[in-house]
Amino acid sequence: MYTEYTLGATDLAHISADIMRYRNTIIRALEADSQKDFERITESLPAQRARIQHAVDRYAAAGLRVSRSGRSEPEDIEAVRRSLDQYFSVASTTVQLLTQEWTAVSPAERESIRRKAEEHASDNAGPKMIQVSLALDRLLDTVADVAKDMRDEGTKAIQRTSLLLVGGSFFIAFLNLFFTRQRGGTSQHRDGPDEREIDSVHRPIPRPLASDSPAAALRQE
Repeated sequence: MYTEYTLGATDLAHISADIMRYRNTIIRALEADSQKDFERITESLPAQRARIQHAVDRYAAAGLRVSRSGRSEPEDIEAVRRSLDQYFSVASTTVQLLTQEWTAVSPAERESIRRKAEEHASDNAGPKMIQVSLALDRLLDTVADVAKDMRDEGTKAIQRTSLLLVGGSFFIAFLNLFFTRQRGGTSQHRDGPDEREIDSVHRPIPRPLASDSPAAALRQE
């Protein structure tokens, strides 16, 4: 359980790098020299966004906890989702402005839209990106707190199990010794020869006297 939990936390930690990659992709789109380059750069944005949201959903489905110190994973993961939704909404607006730039007719209109997109990316998307980073940092701190609780609970469970195993082993050894002695005494009593049998075996058989024979009795008559 602890291993599966830490693997989920590792996937969650990768979100920070994926969000930075998403942010850098939009910055590259702002610097594109042609519409073809712009489309080539931005075509990976939906896949990047889906990967980020999938990592958050997968972690949330693993079973969230509240640490002994009171830090709540359900609350923190919800804060991450809200901040991500706000950032993606602002980033989408930046991409839409850039798309309008390449469809503008006059160079002046194109330049105006480009400037508006740059200001929007700096003034709106930038702060939203910071909110996402802060929410992720708080969630990762909570994850570490919960993982520590799980490790402590596992250590206590192992100690209790070890004591039970040791006690059970001694009890089984005692029962084994007890029944071995019982069987030994019983078998010794049963296997020993009876004194009467020994006496009958070793006692000499009396021989009949001459006077006890039938012929002697007839003579006496």
